[in-house]
Amino acid sequence: MTPTAKRFILNQLKANRIMSLATVRPDGYPQATTVTYANDGLTLYFCCDRNSQKARNLRRSPKVSLTINKDTANWNKITGLSMGATARILDKPADTKRALTLLARKFKDMRNLSAEDLAELAFVRVQPKVVSMLDYRREFGWTKQVRV
Repeated sequence: MTPTAKRFILNQLKANRIMSLATVRPDGYPQATTVTYANDGLTLYFCCDRNSQKARNLRRSPKVSLTINKDTANWNKITGLSMGATARILDKPADTKRALTLLARKFKDMRNLSAEDLAELAFVRVQPKVVSMLDYRREFGWTKQVRV
């Protein structure tokens, strides 16, 4: 990955707060949901209800796809990311604490979660394997794929 590509990806991760995440359902179909995220470099973190369908899906299969982009009224200003990745529900307290710290830095309301609230959450680490960068400012449909 070139320094320019990495800078573009990190800028997109910093500029946005929401991703669409697709997990694999038991019947093989994708399930797409919207989640907030925080990142540490190229590694993404999110949390969800530990009994949610996406958490159950992740326990069966770590394969995910996701998109990150900003809403814009001008199609020729679309920028964003599309990723193929693996995701894992964190089980070590130090890993969970790291994820919560990153998320609480980005989403201030997470600082007020009680121990009871936290017990209901699954914290997830997402490791990108391939990233497609989208930048329609260059030209309509411009993408470039990089391996991580």
